[in-house]
Amino acid sequence: MILRWLTPACYVTSVVGVDPQRLVRDGIRGVVLDLDNTVVAWDAPAPTEAVRQWVDRLRRAGLKACIVSNNFRDRPRAIAEALGIPVVLAAVKPIPWAFRRAMTIMGIPARQTALIGDQLFTDILGGNLVGMYTILVDPLSSQEFPTTKLVRRLERLVRARVIDRIQARQKA
Repeated sequence: MILRWLTPACYVTSVVGVDPQRLVRDGIRGVVLDLDNTVVAWDAPAPTEAVRQWVDRLRRAGLKACIVSNNFRDRPRAIAEALGIPVVLAAVKPIPWAFRRAMTIMGIPARQTALIGDQLFTDILGGNLVGMYTILVDPLSSQEFPTTKLVRRLERLVRARVIDRIQARQKA
């Protein structure tokens, strides 16, 4: 039962591998993005050129975007500004309030919103709780906040099983 809440709709190795045109074809109009180890490597000061270009592809496809981060410092604001998208800080994911705030900022309901994140117990669980189309990506770096490293140990126990479920569903 709990595995259902931790299973994303889709798995892609990297955020830049998510096809904006496919999202649009699937009825998605907005994208909620996790920050650390999804959009940028943990503690990176700025997005890569590949991520900047991907966010531009989102815009050209007509999609809105918003970053949702558990972080509460200035760095997430600077990254969001560099990408030209809004940010919701101190999210306390997977608690749904920040996801709902991001959807309000974009003006898009959950059923037309995708969430892209690298963690099952924060990003995917939170997105599934509010009814978003969830996409799991691999973390960009093994460097992380100490508590995240602890959660990753538990996540490793279910991550492979979750990815197997997604891939089996995609083959069917």
